[in-house]
Amino acid sequence: MNLNSWGNYPIIKNTVFDYTDDLFNILPLPSIPHGNGRSYGDSALNTNIIHTIKHNCFLSFNKENGVLHCESGVLLSEILEIFVPKGWFLSVTPGTKFITVGGAIASDVHGKNHHIAGSFSNTVVSFRLCLPNGKIVTCSHKNNQDFFKATCGGMGLTGIILDTKIKLQPIKSSSINQITIKTRNLKETFEAFEKYKNYTYSVAWIDCMSKGENIGKCLLMVGEHADDGHLTYKNETKFSIPFNFPSWTLNQFSVKLFNMLYYSTDITQKKISLDSFFYPLDAIRHWNRIYGKNGLTQYQFVLPKEKSYEGLQKILGKIASTGKGSFLAVLKLFGKGNNNYLSFPTEGYTLALDFKIEPNIFNFFDELDQIVLEYGGRFYLAKDCRIPRKIFEQGYPQIETFRAFRKAHQLNDTLQSLQSKRVGI
Repeated sequence: MNLNSWGNYPIIKNTVFDYTDDLFNILPLPSIPHGNGRSYGDSALNTNIIHTIKHNCFLSFNKENGVLHCESGVLLSEILEIFVPKGWFLSVTPGTKFITVGGAIASDVHGKNHHIAGSFSNTVVSFRLCLPNGKIVTCSHKNNQDFFKATCGGMGLTGIILDTKIKLQPIKSSSINQITIKTRNLKETFEAFEKYKNYTYSVAWIDCMSKGENIGKCLLMVGEHADDGHLTYKNETKFSIPFNFPSWTLNQFSVKLFNMLYYSTDITQKKISLDSFFYPLDAIRHWNRIYGKNGLTQYQFVLPKEKSYEGLQKILGKIASTGKGSFLAVLKLFGKGNNNYLSFPTEGYTLALDFKIEPNIFNFFDELDQIVLEYGGRFYLAKDCRIPRKIFEQGYPQIETFRAFRKAHQLNDTLQSLQSKRVGI
């Protein structure tokens, strides 16, 4: 078996060890934990991979405080299937439910409510971490804080997460009351985010092909949990992409057509399912095949709030002028960041852009990198497959603390990924 990332780039040969094998014989080998393969780039790729997906048992649940104890290979989708009908939901969730709990911790994922609830690590009560020497460390916000801060956002480079306790939130419905706001340019988009900032959830789709006075026009979706008492939940899968599309399918003309049709959506206020609001792409199985056999990558960055408007105006203008439009362009507002060494979110606006792998796309990213750095931004490791070390490290003031932690605990030679070697962590 050979494991790839969700972006299907890069492709390397690897030896896959199930977590159920003799872990202590595997860990001395240079290797990296790998969950359900939903990180976009090379953060969970190496010649040796420890596959944790079968380590997926539920251990206990405290219905008084909503604390779930489970193994690290449990998928968020499995949590939803069991606990939404009981009136519980994830306190923080990313845009896909097909990731493991261990992967959510390692990436310190964020969701549409970061401005209210922060990152996934805010919901983590504790976890047990197996080090390469066989020692098991229990980590929390108060105990073994250095391990906690290094592991949450540490991309699997501190050990194997065995199990964790996370706090779920109570809900009264399996639906979301959603409002859609249409804006005509980036100025209106920012005004809309501010107007609706007290909503628990917010996310905007940006038309990144628009130029001139329409740069930054969007559909902003905000939402709150309904309270109708209906808790029926089922996975919504509409269809599956059976094969890789030809690479020419996605081009500036097809992206423009999609953007035009999507933007024509009527302004609405309606009740929709949890899956439709939080995980719209999960309804299409293997949607990554739309980008062709060469794969895709996501370019995601965050800019400080006070510099976000000017920086995004410049970046969106650059994208529109080249015609290298992103089929999916998602803008979110972050609240304050945390103290974890390599956690991505910091207060400001984050833009995520999906691009197919094609000639010169990385050269184009190099140009965008300079704009992001000019405005004090940083990049997200869970989405990255190519950022140079000198670019990446400028956005993370605690990167030397993380490097020192890895060295002090003798982790550099045993826990490695293609990404960790590339960016020097």
